[in-house]
Amino acid sequence: MDLNTVTAVLRPRARADLGGLEAGDAFLAGGTFLFSEPQPAVRRLIDLTDLDWAPLLAGEEGLTISATCTIAQLHAFEPPSGWSAAALIPECCRAFLASFKIWNMATVGGNICLGLPAGPMISLCAALDGTCLVWSPDGRERRMKVTDFVRGPRETALEAGEVLRAVELPVEALMRRTAFRRASLTPHGRSGVLLIGTLARDGAFALTVTASTRRPVRLDFPALPGRVELAARLDEAIPDALYYDDIHGRPDWRRHMTGLLAQEIRAELAEGAA
Repeated sequence: MDLNTVTAVLRPRARADLGGLEAGDAFLAGGTFLFSEPQPAVRRLIDLTDLDWAPLLAGEEGLTISATCTIAQLHAFEPPSGWSAAALIPECCRAFLASFKIWNMATVGGNICLGLPAGPMISLCAALDGTCLVWSPDGRERRMKVTDFVRGPRETALEAGEVLRAVELPVEALMRRTAFRRASLTPHGRSGVLLIGTLARDGAFALTVTASTRRPVRLDFPALPGRVELAARLDEAIPDALYYDDIHGRPDWRRHMTGLLAQEIRAELAEGAA
């Protein structure tokens, strides 16, 4: 879609060029959402692609995913031996249900900053203890968990002039066993429920609920819980008002499927542990 209110496109090449932002400025990475509907408040686009951030950096401490890393680049990543949780990467990339054109343009950072419940990069990074690296316009930086960064549909913790630089996944999280479940109202529809369970070597279990809720919800347990305990924690952590309501699923359906898929994940990881 043509953005007929845009009068300029800036192409910063260094962090220092990100200063001097004004009302009506919008950061541009892939632009798959930005160009999908009218943006009457946008006057200038700040194109981040010329900053030339390395898409992916794998090391002893884990994986750093640049905000401008495309879905295609992430999907093509070949993880080191032992990173069993990296199997979630192709699962979450496929949850986009998008064409190769979208995969080659849409970015990890854009998907997270949009904050939509069905954003599969939110699901992936929240489940793997992702930490957002945020650049502030005054030259400082701060870090926060993805579960704190995404606050609701189209709402994040970014303040005026801030930009998401990268998401950091710790190596410990990447070495966990995982289980993935997703549900949609139609065979090729947007995610209505997306749950990921992880099991650490010390037996700690985590369940991350996305798509069915307005923001990501993470439940941590010192060990695999029983059916009753897991159901009780879900009821406690997710009140009715937190379940999302749109054309892709009613809240009562999302609640039911969240409970059902959570138990499937618990059973799968328990079977593997045994």
